[in-house]
Amino acid sequence: MANKITIIGAGTVGSTIAFALTLKELTSEILLIDIDKERAMGEAMDIRQGTPFIGPVYIHDGGYEDAKGSDIVVITSGVARKPGQTRLDLAQTNVNIMKSIIPQISKAAPDALYVIVANPVDILTYQFVKYSGLPAKHIFGTGTMLDTARFRARIAEMYKVAQENVHGYVFGEHGDSSFVPWSLANIGSIPLEKYHEAAEGQNFSKIDYNVVEEYIRKSGGIIIKAKKATNYAIGVTTAHLCEALNYETDSVLTVSTMLDGEYGISDVCLSIPAVIGHNGITDRLVAPLTDDEVKSLRHSADCLKDVIGQLNFD
Repeated sequence: MANKITIIGAGTVGSTIAFALTLKELTSEILLIDIDKERAMGEAMDIRQGTPFIGPVYIHDGGYEDAKGSDIVVITSGVARKPGQTRLDLAQTNVNIMKSIIPQISKAAPDALYVIVANPVDILTYQFVKYSGLPAKHIFGTGTMLDTARFRARIAEMYKVAQENVHGYVFGEHGDSSFVPWSLANIGSIPLEKYHEAAEGQNFSKIDYNVVEEYIRKSGGIIIKAKKATNYAIGVTTAHLCEALNYETDSVLTVSTMLDGEYGISDVCLSIPAVIGHNGITDRLVAPLTDDEVKSLRHSADCLKDVIGQLNFD
């Protein structure tokens, strides 16, 4: 179990992550840091007063100097996405915010594993890898973990099976150029494209892949329009990632990492399955994709590189 997790950003997402971590009892100490110190204090106090019914988790607010000794640092700081706004629209604003965070937190917690949650997550993960001076294997974004959860949840709804029986991933950018490598997707080891035939007694029709992918991409916008923020699913997703970082046995997750030649892609952060655990990233898996799927992944990389080329990181 991690002894200490620091969360930078105590807004809706950061505080929900703190709550999810507390419920799962994944650490003995959680530090909340926010430019709005009163908000951080209030969120920490509210969660802390429920711990007698959960477990001995000490959650409190503080500053960057208090992050010393953190095992994991989660970064959620940034301007939230507004209705109708894409994640990439936020890029320069949140890059500027990250500029002020990087030197302070990397000095205080140089040995921590860093989880980037703030959007656009692939861009900010790239920035952190390039400008923090910390080992790249210790830095990763939540990437398409949330997209993958949305994919699995949607397929489970459509075929009326438990979510844990749906296997598959979303690759690429956490955004509009993401895609599902359908050739890898299955339900209970049965290829997804064959499942409607295998389930003979249930009269399922073959699903429309484009409709499902559009649903995944648009889910965040739908939720933001309805309730002004997305927080529960990303809170659980981030807590799941932090849980994986506790284990001696590594997990395979679609976190956003700096690619180094996989599928012919380099110098950009995006999501393909990575082997990850308490030592950080130990490997990236080059899954057997179809030619069209490789083309989609390279397109996603090019979309991100185009944005990176327009930003000021200095």
